[in-house]
Amino acid sequence: MEKTPEQDRYDKLGETVAKALQKRHFEAWYFDNKEDAAEKALSLIDEGSSISWGGSNSIVEVGLKDKIQNGKYKLIDRDLAKSPAERVEIMRQALLADTFLMSANAVSEDGQLFNVDGNGNRVAALMYGPKQVIVIVGVNKIAPSPEDALVRARKVAAPTNANRFDIKTPCKVTGACGDCATTESVCAQIVHTRLCRPAGRIKVIIVGEKLGY
Repeated sequence: MEKTPEQDRYDKLGETVAKALQKRHFEAWYFDNKEDAAEKALSLIDEGSSISWGGSNSIVEVGLKDKIQNGKYKLIDRDLAKSPAERVEIMRQALLADTFLMSANAVSEDGQLFNVDGNGNRVAALMYGPKQVIVIVGVNKIAPSPEDALVRARKVAAPTNANRFDIKTPCKVTGACGDCATTESVCAQIVHTRLCRPAGRIKVIIVGEKLGY
């Protein structure tokens, strides 16, 4: 079936950004559909290894979370916690997982990742701890420049994600970033990953569909 002009652009943009990420020492691939993206992610994970993840809708939307939950892996799943204290402990254990799954709030066309986080557990895993990090990114999260990517992370992704949770932030009320200093801010940590070090530890899979926020 002939692709639409929009999908043709997604294919070209996805390949361009994957190459830009590779130049910055990330491993990166582009797939035009969710199914192939999920299969690529699974091919990077050894059976029997430990896996954890952040609160990513993207890994759910591509079907990856279902596949790992039904696979032969050791899951470090905070949602199985029986108390808030146990949940925190499981989140700490996730920092030593063999594989950590997440998305990114934004990726610039020149191959840099931008993320905001409240508790910091997701960006902590991105920066250090798990042996590898697999990042699933929809083309809707690609921004023209690093400056645009930061704006997207703070002013689009953060207010949208704030609406997912029962938190009291100005952006949840107004839909716009208020540059708040509340204790429940979802932008407590702002992380700009301009290079992958050590090389290849972070794997980025770009999908030619809109995923997450």
